[in-house]
Amino acid sequence: MTAHAEGQPFADDLLFTDGLPQMDDEVGYRGAQAARAAGITYRQLDYWARTELVEPTVRSANGSGSQRLYGFRDILVLKLVKRLLDTGISLQQIRIAVEQLRASGIRDLAGTTLMSDGASVYLCTSNDEVIDLVSRGQGVFGIAVGKVLHEVESTLVEFDALTPDAVDELAARRARRTA
Repeated sequence: MTAHAEGQPFADDLLFTDGLPQMDDEVGYRGAQAARAAGITYRQLDYWARTELVEPTVRSANGSGSQRLYGFRDILVLKLVKRLLDTGISLQQIRIAVEQLRASGIRDLAGTTLMSDGASVYLCTSNDEVIDLVSRGQGVFGIAVGKVLHEVESTLVEFDALTPDAVDELAARRARRTA
């Protein structure tokens, strides 16, 4: 992932950019909150970050004692990976699918469906593509990305309402000191 001088990724490197809320680069969700919102364990989150499947885009860990901060897009990808794992797709195939998604430049997130035959994952951006896959016997199940996006958004709104510390406290303190 390419980063500019402050260590933040360029927008081009994000898996999803369109149809998502704009997030402040200094605001993120801690690992435990990101894992809970995605429905995964902290151990999975840590493994996926260390193996570069889903890396935090707000702030990565830099040595012992530092905390990763995950943005909304990161949590959405985590939840999509979890859904694919739940359907029996191998982590190796999921890695390939995530790389294909990054390279595809998705424009209409709400209209995107991930289809699978249980072995491979296909990106469909129209109903015709979904029908074509199903008619060829390649699409056994699908995951509507737009629906997952709304689930993540709702979960994070609930977290923000219940736990005001969902926003990075250190960044907030730095902002207050510099103001």
